[in-house]
Amino acid sequence: MSILTVKDIYKNFGRNEILKGISFDMQAGEVLSILGSSGSGKTTLLRCLNFLEKADAGQVYVDDALIFDAKTDKKMTARELRSKQLNFGLVFQNFNLFPQYTAMENVCLAPQLLARENPEYKTHHKEMIEKIREDAASLLERVGLSDKKDFYPSQLSGGQQQRVSIARALALAPKVLFFDEPTSALDPELTGEILNVIRSLAEKDMTMVIVTHEIEFAKNVSDTILFMDKGVVAEQGPAVELIENPKNERTRAFLQSFKR
Repeated sequence: MSILTVKDIYKNFGRNEILKGISFDMQAGEVLSILGSSGSGKTTLLRCLNFLEKADAGQVYVDDALIFDAKTDKKMTARELRSKQLNFGLVFQNFNLFPQYTAMENVCLAPQLLARENPEYKTHHKEMIEKIREDAASLLERVGLSDKKDFYPSQLSGGQQQRVSIARALALAPKVLFFDEPTSALDPELTGEILNVIRSLAEKDMTMVIVTHEIEFAKNVSDTILFMDKGVVAEQGPAVELIENPKNERTRAFLQSFKR
């Protein structure tokens, strides 16, 4: 059974056609890396899949159940939108942490907001909040930041902030975790610590979609690589095979540019 199926996703901004029928399928525990030049539509695709943008056409299935169809989901209530988004976690390029909250508070925020919608919250809020904090502490330990839980973002390095972002994305136990260029805002010496965290998640069978320019990392950590060019999937295949023996001319040119 597929955990995520994406069918014919289209997205326009005015007359600009950004996505032109993107489709792919993933199994649970699979790691898919998306490569492509700037402007190829990679970030727009992630934003559509996380419902930060609404696709103009296409369908999205989770566990073989249809959760989005552009034809019928013309308008979604805030509750409907939130319900769909809970399937996914997204780690942004630029961390997007709340500066007024500590690392612990950043990780706890979304679960606490969700808990308040639970009918049992009024009578069991103390136990629920305690459980949320315990889970957040475990997540911060998982990304190697137990000793930084009471630090504010301004007191953390870029790599540490991104690790908090990863813990925050995991806090609602998403079925699929998306990364949008997770190392692009980091100095080269900090990139390794984020890639190590992602690698450890892959080893624990976290289903992930990673938009990245880290070619060697994508080759080593991914099951599948999808190469996007001008809003379409130009090539898709097993990671090592695609990197070492690309069949599409645009894929070859893109990969060759990293060897110069």
